[in-house]
Amino acid sequence: MDIKELRECTNERLLELEKNLRRQVFDARIKNFTSQLDDTGSIRRTRRDLARVKTILNARAGEAPEETE
Repeated sequence: MDIKELRECTNERLLELEKNLRRQVFDARIKNFTSQLDDTGSIRRTRRDLARVKTILNARAGEAPEETE
């Protein structure tokens, strides 16, 4: 996933994506544990995508709304 694409997404879309990525990481870990996962690198890629999404959400939450005078 590209960071530019993620920054263009809405918060609702990012929250949905975060939920899906968490599920993918969980499923991949279970498959890896049961020796059903062929591409173990997919776990790492998915975790990094999840970290990107969480970073953007945290940055948006930390932004203070601008005050007009």
